[in-house]
Amino acid sequence: MAPIYSLMPGQTAPLSPAMPRLMLTETAHAKVNLALHVRARRADGYHELESLFAFCADGDELRGEAREDGLLTLTVEGPFAEELSAGEDNLVLRAARALQAASGTMLGADLTLEKRLPIASGIGGGSADAAAALRLLVRLWGVRPMEIDFPSIAASLGADVPACLGSQTVFVRGIGERLETVDLDLAGIPILLVNPLEPCTTAAVYRGWDGVDRGPLDPAGWRQGRNDLAASATVLVPEIDELLAVLRAQLPSLARMSGSGATCFALFASDAERDAAAHRIADDHPGWWVMATSLR
Repeated sequence: MAPIYSLMPGQTAPLSPAMPRLMLTETAHAKVNLALHVRARRADGYHELESLFAFCADGDELRGEAREDGLLTLTVEGPFAEELSAGEDNLVLRAARALQAASGTMLGADLTLEKRLPIASGIGGGSADAAAALRLLVRLWGVRPMEIDFPSIAASLGADVPACLGSQTVFVRGIGERLETVDLDLAGIPILLVNPLEPCTTAAVYRGWDGVDRGPLDPAGWRQGRNDLAASATVLVPEIDELLAVLRAQLPSLARMSGSGATCFALFASDAERDAAAHRIADDHPGWWVMATSLR
């Protein structure tokens, strides 16, 4: 049994040379915009949004071991590792440094990120990684979240990080800073994510939005919602149209683009239907990224 420490406020548990280094793991859950309505472009260049965020059971994986010297290291592995820097600009390291400074801990960590999600793909990969780092390091360092301004730390790392921190279905307004709980039970719904592996820059997609406010999003009626960025994203990545057509040909209950693209998703009535669709698409489009999972 692991030793139990009684800590004073602000203290963190010491590492004993005789104690094996504890390895902790966190999943950086893929985020899906079940609907995304763009309401206005603000004077500061940001956009007012209304979106229903849901999260998948799967995503990137972050592993970490504490170290006593305060140093932070990051190794990136996995199928998309070559596309992601492990330097100081990586959101995992930025999250770790922010928590280190806020908590006053003298501990560091050796972190390993297994990058399973495509980069800049509209499913919150970087934000989910940062949120996973905060969750992991709170446990690893013995930090008490109530003793620091945890929400502000998350918000400082990116607009989607606060929602990714809980990784539960949430209605998001503004630029991502206003989160509202919703009474929706989506857990277990089979979902298929597909990306054509074509670059789709978020800033360019937002610049291409036509500026038309097509109305508010009712979170309870999200299936009748839309993604207002799909038209702009498709101009940049025409494959999105083909991808959506392929998904709809699998007869899901819903197929739509997530976020600023280019990942699209389809919801199915059963795991078997989802898996059969995943196999067909992977066979017919070997250059596409495909992930079969479920909502949590």
